[in-house]
Amino acid sequence: MIKSMTGFGRGEYADDKRNVVAEIRSVNHRYCDIHVKMPRRYVFAEDRIKNLIKEKARRGKIEVSVMVENIGDADVNIKLNTAVAKQYYDNLKQLSGELELDGEITLEYLSSLPDVMKAIPDVEDEEEAASAILAAVSQALDGFETMRMTEGAKLAEDLIHRGNLIRDYVDSIGQRAPKLQEIYAGRLVERIKELLGDNVQIPEERIAMEAAIFADKSNITEELVRLDSHMLQMKKIIESDSPEGKKLDFLVQEMNREANTIGSKANDLDITSIMLEIKSEVEKIREQVQNIE
Repeated sequence: MIKSMTGFGRGEYADDKRNVVAEIRSVNHRYCDIHVKMPRRYVFAEDRIKNLIKEKARRGKIEVSVMVENIGDADVNIKLNTAVAKQYYDNLKQLSGELELDGEITLEYLSSLPDVMKAIPDVEDEEEAASAILAAVSQALDGFETMRMTEGAKLAEDLIHRGNLIRDYVDSIGQRAPKLQEIYAGRLVERIKELLGDNVQIPEERIAMEAAIFADKSNITEELVRLDSHMLQMKKIIESDSPEGKKLDFLVQEMNREANTIGSKANDLDITSIMLEIKSEVEKIREQVQNIE
């Protein structure tokens, strides 16, 4: 099934120590580019998050946001920096002496000074914390995948519709193309009569030769067959078990090449008009394919 490269998912996990909220969002990108934003204390889980996402996503610029709140007391340690406290005390005593100030340096005052005592988060069990984070990420990934598949189904429907429309246009050109030699011969005769008058005799074999040369130069049978084949191939890729956006990217380039060749060789206003419609549809297909994983 086709998946869109754009999607969003949100997941939550809570236990008696922490509440984890994870969000995953993605936009189009040529490769699989994953960025994880999370508290530094949990960076040990980053590779496991990326590996989990890579199991589902092959392309796209994917941003993962992990927020951890309501940390329990067991995850916090109070650290005393004795060296900093001593420097504060010595400097305050020196300042008191130099300025001849009275006052007592109390324990309460010293402990309130910056960096003397600090609450430092401490993860006692990395595996437990990683499991909580991955539970939230997994839930977000489920929503993310659901959105991408829903969008992918819409893309597939639109692409197949446009492919069928192009095949109809190709069929119309195929019916018109065999008549071009006869049409050209008639126009050539009319042009000669306009220039030389009705009384001039025009060698039929000469007209037939010129028309045959024109028909050979403007023969678009091979291009029509290939363009029709590209539409069938696109449908086959879309309906395959593991469709790839990169294959469709390449196929669209081939569609454009055939369409341009047909437009330049046909030398017929009616076919040119149809080709403009085909090129418009191919461009729409190209834009849609950019969204496919």
